[in-house]
Amino acid sequence: MKKRSALVCEHMENISREALEEYQEIVRNYVRRRQGVYPLYRRGKLYYVGLASNLRGRLANHLKDRHGHSWDRFSVYLTIGDKHLRELESLVLHIVRPVGNKQKGKFAKSTNIRGRFARDVRARHRSELNRMLGKVTTVKARPKSPPAEEGRVSTLRKYGLGPAELRARYKGKLLKARVRRDGMIRFRGRLFSSPSLAGSAAVNRTCNGWTFWTYQRAPGDWVRLAELRK
Repeated sequence: MKKRSALVCEHMENISREALEEYQEIVRNYVRRRQGVYPLYRRGKLYYVGLASNLRGRLANHLKDRHGHSWDRFSVYLTIGDKHLRELESLVLHIVRPVGNKQKGKFAKSTNIRGRFARDVRARHRSELNRMLGKVTTVKARPKSPPAEEGRVSTLRKYGLGPAELRARYKGKLLKARVRRDGMIRFRGRLFSSPSLAGSAAVNRTCNGWTFWTYQRAPGDWVRLAELRK
């Protein structure tokens, strides 16, 4: 079984405010030059969520800042690196909306698909209404595509990936291909039924296309095609 990569390396939960006041040096030694996320609680309910790339003085400051006496317990989650720390805080704030946080938090590159969902729902309603009223929806004929390479049935079809863009780096160059709705891959004006055939055409030798090509799983998140098989 593949070992999962860790985000949180150490944590300490449900510690009283009095413990931080009395044993502040011990806690500060734990978090010195460490990054992580810390929630503050009031009477068993989440009050505030914060993050810091150096937690050493942050917790002590909350004993006397504007949050002062608004919390009575805290937890600390120390993370490995701070690359996704800001995103992690924003995700928590969007989900729980603590009363002590003035800002909701922003995602760096996330696209809000709420509008797309509304458009798709309206399109479904129109389609269902036309069907009930006996209206016929005309579909424009698509231009014929060149014949596919060997292997007529696409191996990507069952994953429902298309339409989508594929990318790969080879000898310092960025190569791009397109996956059609039927799963066929268009690369340099030709159609291929599998990622490996398209990859072999790109490098002029045998190629494992599942590890060669990447696709955009989410805005800005490019991963290998092999992720589809997991």
